[in-house]
Amino acid sequence: MKISDIIKDLHPIETFGSLEVEVKGINMDSRLVKDGELFVAVKGTQADGHTYIPRALEQGAKALLVSDSVAGIFGEAGVPEGITVVRVEDTEDAVGRAATAFYGHPSQHLHLVGVTGTNGKTTIATVLYELFNAAGHRAGLLSTVCNYIGQRAVEATHTTPDPITLNRLLAEMVAEGCEYAFMECSSHAIHQKRIGGLHFAGGVFTNLTRDHLDYHKTFENYRDAKKAFFDALTPEAFAVTNLDDRNGLVMLQNCKARHITYSTRAMADLRGHIVEESIEGMLLDINGTEVSVAFVGRFNVSNLLGVYGAATALDMEPREVLRLMSALRPVNGRFEAIRSPKGFSAIVDYAHTPDALENVLTSINEIVAGRGHVITVCGAGGNRDKGKRPLMAQEAARHSDRVIITSDNPRFEEPQDIINDMLAGLTPEDMQKTISIVDRREAIRLAAMMAQPGDVILVAGKGHEPYQDVRGVKHHFDDHEEIRKAFGID
Repeated sequence: MKISDIIKDLHPIETFGSLEVEVKGINMDSRLVKDGELFVAVKGTQADGHTYIPRALEQGAKALLVSDSVAGIFGEAGVPEGITVVRVEDTEDAVGRAATAFYGHPSQHLHLVGVTGTNGKTTIATVLYELFNAAGHRAGLLSTVCNYIGQRAVEATHTTPDPITLNRLLAEMVAEGCEYAFMECSSHAIHQKRIGGLHFAGGVFTNLTRDHLDYHKTFENYRDAKKAFFDALTPEAFAVTNLDDRNGLVMLQNCKARHITYSTRAMADLRGHIVEESIEGMLLDINGTEVSVAFVGRFNVSNLLGVYGAATALDMEPREVLRLMSALRPVNGRFEAIRSPKGFSAIVDYAHTPDALENVLTSINEIVAGRGHVITVCGAGGNRDKGKRPLMAQEAARHSDRVIITSDNPRFEEPQDIINDMLAGLTPEDMQKTISIVDRREAIRLAAMMAQPGDVILVAGKGHEPYQDVRGVKHHFDDHEEIRKAFGID
């Protein structure tokens, strides 16, 4: 594609060299640049891409998209012969729009739905993907667990990919005949403009609780990053929002899209409540119609209402949505039940925030209803928001009969230091029912030894992850596998 076509909507400050030169690809990682590509120099949180321009040119880059002055980049020597340079105000803002232009504006050829919020993104996006596939539509998925182009799995490294990878994947979906695409939109991705230039048919807001404050610094910044997604929706789009969260209506302020609300408690366009519940699933009432689902917990009632809202906004018939929903299974690592031959159960869940832990434990307690004990195994990730660690321990202690604090993904921190941060939030009474074990495998084994018939063990924090991140190395570790071994059903 010609540079002139890529930068059509970028409003460059200045250009050097021919804009009619054709490039074979677009890249923002100098190590991956190939001959004849456009290199975009982005100033990220860890490094400034402008410092890697010499390497990109050595790799064969034929064009550069920059925000620094040419004099500052090349000095008196000026732009090398045969190289095209386009300068814009902000390359972080421009890269998404450049990428979507290069890949032929793929989101305009799809019904693209974004899901954002603290908890529930993966469940809603994945259930929507499975729902539309079950209805006979070809769909794609971009999520924390895995990306799918139709039925073809593509490994996921981030909740939301970088803008170039994102547009490439969307272009592959279009090329392979997908009509719909569902994607998680993380606060990082929205703030870093990874979704810039994309055309969304609609969006879903799940909830907002404390998370990622190591990056956003304040809760208000975190909230505003989510809100920016809804502010950018067009009048032709739809916005599905959760009224049970106090920020649900905030997302609709300045949102030009069609508003659709859902709630388990208040008056809303879509209402749902639990009629019956067990460890295997729920009987729900959604807008006056009963449906059995294999999902468990009040938080999943909210998730399924979000799915219902988006699916019907995309013109799927309401009764067909409920029929298909009844046949779907929970997402990997989201409230997955594993039964022991000895009469107790374990739940594997990705809950890694105080609110998510509270939601899952509240649901477990409602099911147990005093007929058994709740044993919680949880930790907290290293090199992330330290302020939520004591809060997570408090939620675990508040809603459990026994608590085992253990290692999660310590990353570059000492596991015992993380555990100590969590224990600092507990009262002397809480400490009497709490123990700490650094080794996560041993913590799961101990929980299984403690359990009696009727008890439920929650193993929280890692969910779908098949690894443990220790000092930059991902060692194989799967909570599902460890629970089965501890239960003697390996």
